[in-house]
Amino acid sequence: METNEIKQVLMDKLSLDEVIVNGDGSHFQVIAVGAMFENMSRVKQQQAVYAPLMEYIADNRIHALSIKAYTPADWARDRKLNGF
Repeated sequence: METNEIKQVLMDKLSLDEVIVNGDGSHFQVIAVGAMFENMSRVKQQQAVYAPLMEYIADNRIHALSIKAYTPADWARDRKLNGF
């Protein structure tokens, strides 16, 4: 599976402002940014991002997935701190 395919699935299925996906074909890292993550626990944020990707995980097109979910305000702060 390609990184742009994962990005497109997440942008189509979730209310996100931005999605950044890196990976090597089966192991992926996702940064998802959206107001939908306000007032969600980390577990709920992860579940929200996993949900539209479950079919790809089930058929092994995605073998491993690392997720970082941010609200727009948190992302703006972390980008400054981490030099994004």
